[in-house]
Amino acid sequence: MPPISILDIIDIILVAFILYQLYRLIRGTAAITIFMGIFVVYLFWKVVELLQMELISSIMTAVFGGGVIVLIIVFQQEIRRFLLLIGSRYMGGGNYSIERFFSGGSVASRQKQTDIEEIVRAVEWLVDSGYGALIVIARRSSLEMYSEGGEIINARVSAELLKNIFFKDSPLHDGAVLIESGKIYAARCPLPATDNPNLPPRFGMRHRAAIGISELTDCIVIVVSEERGKISLAEFGEIGENIKLNELRKNLSEEII
Repeated sequence: MPPISILDIIDIILVAFILYQLYRLIRGTAAITIFMGIFVVYLFWKVVELLQMELISSIMTAVFGGGVIVLIIVFQQEIRRFLLLIGSRYMGGGNYSIERFFSGGSVASRQKQTDIEEIVRAVEWLVDSGYGALIVIARRSSLEMYSEGGEIINARVSAELLKNIFFKDSPLHDGAVLIESGKIYAARCPLPATDNPNLPPRFGMRHRAAIGISELTDCIVIVVSEERGKISLAEFGEIGENIKLNELRKNLSEEII
């Protein structure tokens, strides 16, 4: 048996990391059930081959011959989320991103810090006032296509404007606000809801829409619950609940490019 080298150890760690990230992406979704079904069929195929049952074996060989293409089609959404995760975390937006390394490690520009403070101030007011909100903040992926059906605003980020948008008597309070490139790009935007069947019943349409848009882009989504007065934060198809204002400020400062 050849000795285990440093490269072998690195190889094992990389494979384990990729498998763990894939598991995180499909955990709690319908994809995990589909994956288990494919795995069972694959085991059955191997048993048939072992027993030399030629007819059924040849049929299953033909089916699994395009296995990679089938897997890409079946798991296209999960693959997309995985690539978004890798691109956002290690090419821009994360604490250890390449973009931050070459920019001297700055967390955010002065203007972006100002925008973050305006958002946090608006969220604090919304919580205190008992109003719900759905705020989508773009990172690298554009949100322009999700503005269809909404109202284009194209104004600088300000707490006062966000308060007026989500005030219960405002014609713009339903739907999401999209923030991109330091501007409130659009309001009253309908978002695609997640099809994850394992979400808790307490999650309403805002939470489902937040998870849905975060599955499709690398955005960060702030949800303010009208019923419970709690803040949630969604990204990459996962959502954290009961976020404090200081946590929100810290997360936005670290994650927005």
